[in-house]
Amino acid sequence: MDKHDHEWQKEQERVNGITRLLSTHIRLLSEELGLHRTDVVDMRKDFWEEVTVNFSSPDDLGETSTSLRQQAQILNERERHHLQSSKALKKYKKLVVSPYFGRIDFSEAGDAAADTIYLGIGSLMEDNGTFLIYDWRAPISSLYYDGAPGPASYETPGGQITGTMELKRQFVIDNGEIEVMFDTGVTIGDELLQQVLSHSADDRMKSIVATIQKEQNAVIRNDRSRMLVVQGAAGSGKTSAALQRVAYLLYKYREVLQADQMLLFSPNPLFNSYVSTVLPELGEENMQQTTFQMYLEHRLGQEFQLEDVFSQTESLLNAPDGEEAYIRREGIAYKSSVAFLSAIRQYVNLLEHEGMLFKPLMFQGKAVATKEEMERQFYSYDPGIKLANRIELMTGWLLKKIAAFGAEERSAAWVDEQIELMDNSDYQRAYNQMRRKGGGHNDSFDDYDAERILLARYVVSQRLKPLRGWTKRGRFVDVKALYSRLFEGRELIESLDTRQPLPEAWDEICAQTLAAIRGNELAYEDATPFLYLKELSQGFRTNTLIRHVIVDEVQDYSPFQLEFMRRLFPRAKMTVLGDLNQAIYAQGEVLGDLAGLVSIYGEENTEVISLTRSYRSTYEIVEFTRAMIPGGEKIVPFNRRGEEPLLTLVDSEDDLLSSVEQDVLKLHAEGYHYVAVICKTAEESAQVYRELEKRLPVRLVTKETPNFQKGTLVLPAYLAKGVEFDAVIIYDGSAEKYGREHERKLFYTACTRAMHLLHIYSLGQPSPFLPAAVRETVSAGMQEK
Repeated sequence: MDKHDHEWQKEQERVNGITRLLSTHIRLLSEELGLHRTDVVDMRKDFWEEVTVNFSSPDDLGETSTSLRQQAQILNERERHHLQSSKALKKYKKLVVSPYFGRIDFSEAGDAAADTIYLGIGSLMEDNGTFLIYDWRAPISSLYYDGAPGPASYETPGGQITGTMELKRQFVIDNGEIEVMFDTGVTIGDELLQQVLSHSADDRMKSIVATIQKEQNAVIRNDRSRMLVVQGAAGSGKTSAALQRVAYLLYKYREVLQADQMLLFSPNPLFNSYVSTVLPELGEENMQQTTFQMYLEHRLGQEFQLEDVFSQTESLLNAPDGEEAYIRREGIAYKSSVAFLSAIRQYVNLLEHEGMLFKPLMFQGKAVATKEEMERQFYSYDPGIKLANRIELMTGWLLKKIAAFGAEERSAAWVDEQIELMDNSDYQRAYNQMRRKGGGHNDSFDDYDAERILLARYVVSQRLKPLRGWTKRGRFVDVKALYSRLFEGRELIESLDTRQPLPEAWDEICAQTLAAIRGNELAYEDATPFLYLKELSQGFRTNTLIRHVIVDEVQDYSPFQLEFMRRLFPRAKMTVLGDLNQAIYAQGEVLGDLAGLVSIYGEENTEVISLTRSYRSTYEIVEFTRAMIPGGEKIVPFNRRGEEPLLTLVDSEDDLLSSVEQDVLKLHAEGYHYVAVICKTAEESAQVYRELEKRLPVRLVTKETPNFQKGTLVLPAYLAKGVEFDAVIIYDGSAEKYGREHERKLFYTACTRAMHLLHIYSLGQPSPFLPAAVRETVSAGMQEK
């Protein structure tokens, strides 16, 4: 037996011992949980039998209260213990399959012997407190990701620990059996990465804790910066690293940070489903997940028909080059800019002195407060009071006006009519409500005049309730008119402190904007500025419970939207991840360089980390796709070999459909389970789906699709962002489809979704964004034919 075999045997014996211990823990915990569950159920059923209830005297009342509290505490303690045991059982069940993935031998400076450290997705200790497995997030575990055998150090809450790493060993363990074991002198050995990356795609993102690279570890463990900006190439693992970062922060700050205090803004609901299993795999609760569109709908959906970013993109991609498309793009660029943000801030400052607009408070055709009265009241306050604070004062003033108006209305004829129409239930409800409010009334309505007074007060109060609610929400500020005024000419907007000149097509932009608003529609590029003005004029709503915000695909957000998020979550740190080469939405083009995000929190609070190595795709696919974009030479492909991407020219739509059909059947026969037929737009995707479904099983992915499923998916390029497939078929990569410069990044994004195989069809002349050598080779082949 050679040395390697001997070491393998020793390691397998240790795995066997750990597996036996875990199996014992699982058996004992399962039995304990069964008993706990029975106890909790019995306690809930018998809760009131264990409590003496007596309200006869103050002493009896106090005794009853104490008894209730004690019984509730016992029940809460049992339920908490049950929850902790359940989490431990889930962890042990994961560990028993694959207890750990790494080992380091580390001798601290001054120590004679090295400590042997095994790393897994969770920790395991002996009864005496000795660690058998360290959690991958423990401080010492960073040695495994960052260091190599030789001098090494790691950070702890107590300071830096230095010493020597004498061994780094990696494992692949499945069902208690070591399948791969090797020692490595680098951070994470290529052998393990090769095995992981060669696997098939899945409908859920997987945890990467066994293969975290040094640069990814820097993202995961960074807890210094108020804002962490991660610029990562396609397939660099930036999203995976961000999710492991969430798990790390929840582990390190478990005493003060909960999963529901962390929020992920993802590119679409489909992506939420795709990443939903990563944290539970690591034994953590899922954080909150949403999209920016969902927030806009929550805040503005009752006032407007809101356009979403997908509809905006679809209209731009389908629009022919011309004046209308030019005007729309110009409008998007300006409304997404820091200049427009500055203009709205200056506008609000101006409104503190003049020009505030209000809606009258009306009740059944009568004015409770006219616009003119409200304006006079608003500007009667001390000029030093900020606009939002004046709105609070106005709210109080208007509620008093409503109360005075209500008192006068009680004698109106309509009130008597409403009283006559009251049934017994309404009558009883009115009586009970008036009794609760007090006022020294008798226990029964034994006097007609007193009865009429009480019922009139009730009727008027109920009818004015919606108006009071409307007022408390600040709806008396006419935000629609205030926002529209910005587009009613040039004089106002040019008088504000803007940082750049107005677009050349400003008059046409104004016409488009006002037409939409008059139809109660709000374009995607208008939604955030409108909401920002609404917040500044009515009082900014903030969420102080969220402590960390993660924004994925940040290149698709405008500076305006990111500044809005900063104000929305004032106590939160932010992690933003993006790739400028995948900025496929119009407002994302405004952002420019991700380094520009430094201005949001300031240079001293911001750190930028770049991830340049691409792991998702084969070497050949990365070499192919990086040639499609300026600066692509900075992307470093991981050396996992595969087939060269294939470009095929076809003469007709029928040939194209037949070729795609044969391609899909061949790919599935070869064992590729996730195949994407990526089209340019949703419109094209629907057309292709209708044709392909006559020939083979396919699924259409739309913006409403809740999750991915195994098989052949037909989808638009912009919905493929952030996910990956075994094989990608670009349905039509022709110059007609991807010929305009603003379509380059969309094409690049679609091609970089492929893990193992990329096949591009072109109906006619291929896109100029494809590598020149590939286009020339294909064209030459067609000429020979």
